[in-house]
Amino acid sequence: MKKRLGIDIDGTVTCPSTFIPYLNKSFQKNLTLKDITQYNLAPLYDTTEEEMDRWMEKYEAMIYERAPLAEHALEVINSWKNKYELFYISARGRHLYDLTEQWFQKNGVHYHHIELIGSHDKIEAVKTYRISAFFEDKYDNACDIAEACQIPVILFDTPYNQGPLPKQVIRVKDWLEAKQHVERLLST
Repeated sequence: MKKRLGIDIDGTVTCPSTFIPYLNKSFQKNLTLKDITQYNLAPLYDTTEEEMDRWMEKYEAMIYERAPLAEHALEVINSWKNKYELFYISARGRHLYDLTEQWFQKNGVHYHHIELIGSHDKIEAVKTYRISAFFEDKYDNACDIAEACQIPVILFDTPYNQGPLPKQVIRVKDWLEAKQHVERLLST
């Protein structure tokens, strides 16, 4: 049986700066990815969490549809399509499934399964699908999954996910580095 890779979508397969131009336009800011030093965007854009939630509800589908791929994501992921089972586990809401699947097809990103759980708590899905390694950009998710599931988690380095890491979490700068770690970790 092939090992399963669990892969977050936003900020991992898609470029971590995807939302910034849209947020800047709506909230009249000029922030860059370097300025996004926390996952909660409301304080950075001088707004409330409720207003940010309304903004997301209004714009998320359009942004997800246009989201650019992270550098090297396509070549690395597609190089694994026959070696591993590729399970995407995302906090996106289930109502975005068709749009998400269309994005994968349009961008040529291989997948075996897409799970939109509508929450950042991915531990149950990781356990249910017996994931061997997980790819994430959200700091607390990476730490929680590594500790609860006892699997390696590849954390893509961004300004918003800094902090001490448990030993199973490996910080990487890009998909090429992620590939090296995964192939070393799962080669046995």
